[in-house]
Amino acid sequence: MAYVKLYRSELKHNFDFLDSLFKENGIKWGITTKLLCGNRAFLEEVIGLGIGEVHDSRISNLRRIKEIDPDTLTIYIKPPPKDIIPDVVKYADASLNTELSTLYELSEEAERQNKVHKVIIMIEMGDLREGVMREDLINFYEKVFKLPGIEVIGLGTNLNCMHGVMPDSDKLIQLALYKQIIELRFNKKIPLVSGGTTVTIPLLIRGQLPDGINHFRVGEALYFGKDLFTDGVIEGMSDQVMELYTQVIEISEKPVVPTGELGMNPQGKKMEVSQDDYGKTAYRAIVDIGVLDIQPDYLIPVNDNLKIIDASSDMLILDVGTNPEGYQVGDEIRFKLKYMGALGLMSSDYIEKRVTD
Repeated sequence: MAYVKLYRSELKHNFDFLDSLFKENGIKWGITTKLLCGNRAFLEEVIGLGIGEVHDSRISNLRRIKEIDPDTLTIYIKPPPKDIIPDVVKYADASLNTELSTLYELSEEAERQNKVHKVIIMIEMGDLREGVMREDLINFYEKVFKLPGIEVIGLGTNLNCMHGVMPDSDKLIQLALYKQIIELRFNKKIPLVSGGTTVTIPLLIRGQLPDGINHFRVGEALYFGKDLFTDGVIEGMSDQVMELYTQVIEISEKPVVPTGELGMNPQGKKMEVSQDDYGKTAYRAIVDIGVLDIQPDYLIPVNDNLKIIDASSDMLILDVGTNPEGYQVGDEIRFKLKYMGALGLMSSDYIEKRVTD
């Protein structure tokens, strides 16, 4: 059976790296847990690191986090759907917001529950995902500051998450300036400028993060050590916090080129054949995972000698060459994971999840 394994020591290593980096620069941060899809064992490991603040985009996950540790600060990290606002106020101590009508309902619900719900207002800085347009910002804040049951704790932005717009000093300086403008205009104190995510970490490491950016929301760097500027690994971090283990269910020497007329496969793809491959053979290993669980492009074989051929719904085909490792049926083959692939695996009931040292 295929399973995802979380290495506790690698997770702790990456956490310590990030925690030291942020503390040295006077930055608050929280861990984004949406990748874990509410898996209790994995959430317990993350909360056990002592972070004290977690972010998620699913209210059921925040509910589970509160069950594990009621004192953990929980932040709902997308504009809340209106039909779950009672649960957002109940299980999220804060939320990211962009719509006045939603904030009016959060205000009413917070009063019903005798709570003060904290909000961070997201600003559109070019990536065209969620965010209030900059020309509307003053009018927006003016209305929000009047809402009972609502405490504005910050402003923020998301970059790189939709169209790949990268953060730079100019955009982040603008974000920090908006905080100053709003504070002066309304005589209010806004503690947080939440301009940091995994993609912003390299700027911090290189000393290029503008003053005023004092809050980060981090997931991918913690779990994969990812440097999104280079598509590599941040120096000093690990990319082996989570791995996929699969089992060989067939291995055999077969022709490289299929036999017969080639048409579209169930995924709508048609194989292109190289003339140089006719007459060649190679050992092919089939492992117990398929596109139902993960797209092959999101998998990175730990063994560099393995080549992913393709996958059907439930089986992944690997070219193992002459099989120098001597793989046999029942042997395990490991893969490193890309973020979106891990997200699919974690959301699948078919994939077991395990924690190890």
